[in-house]
Amino acid sequence: MAHRVLVIEDNEQNMYLITFMLERAGHQVVQAQDGLEGIGLAESENPALILLDIQLPEMDGYAVAGELKRNPATAHVPIVAVTSYAMVGDRERALDAGCSGYIEKPIDPDTFIHEVEAFLPR
Repeated sequence: MAHRVLVIEDNEQNMYLITFMLERAGHQVVQAQDGLEGIGLAESENPALILLDIQLPEMDGYAVAGELKRNPATAHVPIVAVTSYAMVGDRERALDAGCSGYIEKPIDPDTFIHEVEAFLPR
């Protein structure tokens, strides 16, 4: 089943790879280059899932996740952090900020879609 996925990612190469894999799996991708744009698109596009980079300019992913979870229009949407932050405590910090899951970069093309689809509604 195809779903709309919002990807909030400022790195062009990562955005291209994530978009390519999601679209190849049949999903529709909405792209945001920063947190503020992502928050606006989350409200207007009604995604089934948000993939969120943590290391964003202006407003980091932790702040974005917090805003999305405080907003009644977007609070129900699962958020998965997709980040190169892989130090002890980073996963917990993402989950505490409101993320439902955590995928480390670099992305593994063999497992990425399976990991993402685990958070999509059935």
